[in-house]
Amino acid sequence: MSNTHKILLVEDETKLGKIISEELKSNGYETDIAVDGLEASRLFNQENYSLVLLDINLPYKDGYTLCKEFREQNKKIPIIMLTAAGEIHDKVEAFNIGADDYIVKPFHFSELFARIKVFLKRSEVPAATDTIVVEDMEINFLNKTVVRSGVNINLTAKEFTLLVLLARNKDRVISKQEILEKVWDLSFDTGTNTIEVYISFLRNKIDKPFEHKLIHTKPGFGYYIK
Repeated sequence: MSNTHKILLVEDETKLGKIISEELKSNGYETDIAVDGLEASRLFNQENYSLVLLDINLPYKDGYTLCKEFREQNKKIPIIMLTAAGEIHDKVEAFNIGADDYIVKPFHFSELFARIKVFLKRSEVPAATDTIVVEDMEINFLNKTVVRSGVNINLTAKEFTLLVLLARNKDRVISKQEILEKVWDLSFDTGTNTIEVYISFLRNKIDKPFEHKLIHTKPGFGYYIK
């Protein structure tokens, strides 16, 4: 594991923060800990992080405020929420303001590291081309941009990865299991509805503003673009 990746851990529970930090460091990740929202903002502004692990209930500035602030400053940095707040409205709120993933405490470190790993992987760029075109939508890998009918569509890193998987497999139904393995780097179903939530986000951005729909569901089998 390369130690060039630096992670910002925002956790106000000192003992838990120390445990997570030690696990991160033992896996080769350089880690800074912020115990409140103000310290998190200061560190984020002065350091260059590869990824943020962010609690929600924090002193001075909560995790939602920080997530929105970080996302406005950096469109691409992966932000993973680590929180005891596991209700669906908590997750939707986090995703809506720019979080890329959401892990509910208590969690297994194997799951956390699997998700960190997939976010820190280099984007897979097709050898033959830097773009994929589906109907009136163009995906550009170099700029990480999506344009449909001349309209720029702003996606999070995870939404972009999911869209690329569907677009590369145009007309082929992609199962939830394959999505878990290729987008979340997980070989098991966590029992959450994360995939459905992300498909909904993609539809709201890719399809809702346009008459012709690109993303489709085959009930019981999975999702596809055509």
